[in-house]
Amino acid sequence: MPAKKRCQLQAEPRCNSAVLRLVGQCPHCRAEFCSAHRMPEHHNCQNLESCRQQAFEKNKAKLESERTVASKMAMA
Repeated sequence: MPAKKRCQLQAEPRCNSAVLRLVGQCPHCRAEFCSAHRMPEHHNCQNLESCRQQAFEKNKAKLESERTVASKMAMA
């Protein structure tokens, strides 16, 4: 039986917890983490800022495309 994969957190002290099978891989840096460090904020993900910027730009474009413009009414 192969050894269990361990958390790849690079901080001190080293985390020796087992990796989560389904959700333990970070979608941004592709490293594998335990339940305590699986979120990008918790393992200081190097790609987190670019991810935030992409999400911001995507949401901005969506909001701008859905913006409604009130028609100006002429004063009588």
